[in-house]
Amino acid sequence: MNTNMTKQEKIIESLHVRASIDVAEELRFRVDFLKNYLLNTGANGYVLGISGGVDSTLTGYMARIACDEAAQETGKEFRFFAVRLPYGKQLDEDVAQEAVKLIRPHNMITVNIKAAVDASVEQFQLATGAALSDFHKGNTKARERMKVQYDIAAHFGLLVLGTDQAPEAATGFFTKFGDGAADVAPITGLTKGQVRQILQQLGATEELYKKTPTADLEDNRPQLPDEEALGFSYDDLDKYLTNQAVSSEVRDKIERQYDATRHKRHLPVTPFDSWWK
Repeated sequence: MNTNMTKQEKIIESLHVRASIDVAEELRFRVDFLKNYLLNTGANGYVLGISGGVDSTLTGYMARIACDEAAQETGKEFRFFAVRLPYGKQLDEDVAQEAVKLIRPHNMITVNIKAAVDASVEQFQLATGAALSDFHKGNTKARERMKVQYDIAAHFGLLVLGTDQAPEAATGFFTKFGDGAADVAPITGLTKGQVRQILQQLGATEELYKKTPTADLEDNRPQLPDEEALGFSYDDLDKYLTNQAVSSEVRDKIERQYDATRHKRHLPVTPFDSWWK
């Protein structure tokens, strides 16, 4: 990495972000990656939780295409499993179903995580005498969802997909060992705007590709927009990540968030690692 680069440029390079994309080329590049990786691992396909958000919608669509192409080229069956993982009842279930219609998965599974999460929270309180905060209960939901996906992957011989993209990676806006855990992360390096751009070209409804991003993990603040939780907009974050000017206040917020969440972008630290010093 060039030592004369600004911090902004170093972050952009580390996250593999490009200022602009050709939609057709980008889609082909990432589908080919998924297909070739699948063929080289001996797995039977992919699995992903579908929330109705733009990231899981695009990732699921690409995985289904990759499985179809791998099957056509080899004569072997490869399948994409879409998983719905509501906690009780999802408030925007209609949008999630729109995403499923666009993706057209080979298999559809729904696992309601409420009983498992509530049992975990209850056992935590019995063991410690303390109530788990609503925020940390949200992390438990994310980890339970990933556990379910790995159970499905183990049973059917699949690889678990992640939906990490550049804004999420830059801000650490994911749950460690929850939605941050996966075998393959095919939309790495894309900005939020680029994800929307590809989905729009794929024929997604406006409701889908313009959907307000929300992790929807907190009971006390349901459907909390990501931008409210982050303290800046995805538009500003996309500008920063494509080396455009943003206000000094936004730049400082993004860079503080990037530094504070370094540990999320690495495997467990060992005595021989130096990145954290």
